[in-house]
Amino acid sequence: MKTALITGVTGQDGSYLAELLIAKGYRVVGAVRDVQLAVKSLPSTLVSRVELVVWDVLDQRRMVDVLSRYRPQEVYNFAAYSSGAGMYDDPVAIGEVNGLAVARTLEAVREVDANIRFCQASSSEMFGEATESPQSEETPFHPRSPYGAAKLYAHSMIRIYRQSYGLFACSAILFNHESPRRGLGFVTRKITHAAASIKLGLTNELCLGSLDARRDWGFAGDYMRAMWLMLQSAQADDYVLATGETHSVREFCECAFGYLGLDYRDYVREDSAAYRPVEVVQLIGKAEKARRCLSWVPELGFRELVSMMVDGDLRMLREEIDTK
Repeated sequence: MKTALITGVTGQDGSYLAELLIAKGYRVVGAVRDVQLAVKSLPSTLVSRVELVVWDVLDQRRMVDVLSRYRPQEVYNFAAYSSGAGMYDDPVAIGEVNGLAVARTLEAVREVDANIRFCQASSSEMFGEATESPQSEETPFHPRSPYGAAKLYAHSMIRIYRQSYGLFACSAILFNHESPRRGLGFVTRKITHAAASIKLGLTNELCLGSLDARRDWGFAGDYMRAMWLMLQSAQADDYVLATGETHSVREFCECAFGYLGLDYRDYVREDSAAYRPVEVVQLIGKAEKARRCLSWVPELGFRELVSMMVDGDLRMLREEIDTK
């Protein structure tokens, strides 16, 4: 039985990956800041199937101890400050957690067992003010936020440890990936949650930034499958993971509200104060390398993803109503 250690296991990505690995017969160790809080945050189906252990991204000796105790063959890192609205909050802490902590983890891996395979959750935010579109593994990076800069530092360290120390270390350059487990601070989840709330008569309006902003949105579960495939390859490498399609926030609203028989124009309002800076070059991923080398393609389409998220919010809100 293979053992995999997942940091950030309670988040959207970590929980989907845990489910995938458990289905494949792995022993899954969830590395978290607070075990008691993690038990409450994990999907109920995972609580008894994931072994939780305290992990401190600021404490390299703690990392060494955990890796020595559990001896994983694979490590997946999702421990990070989130993107979205928090990309400019506390730049120093973002640098520590999203950047320097990855170097600590790589050092811990090198000390305990250089054969451990490591996969880092990188981000399309590293492209920032991109010079070309779509973006591939060869596109120059120009981050424009502390979040993107910290992710780029981690991404650079992955490459350095792979080339200089021979570690099997990979970066998954993840474009926007969503699911019913996406945090409520993200625009996709704001939309599906509001649509479900309006349908149930719990609210009557949703305020957003620009409805014309476009994103390359995929399903988180598909991207976790790609990250697993990366660590099964004969050679470590970095991969862009994306759908190669963009949709506007307006299209997302139209799809989510329309799924419930509602017209988004009756409920959605644009708030200029919530606008993000205009992107000169569109962020859209070119995942040709992943398709060619990993035989990976996204399986869930845009409309199916939106419908899945709306259904998830409907279930959650109805359960909340029933428990009151």
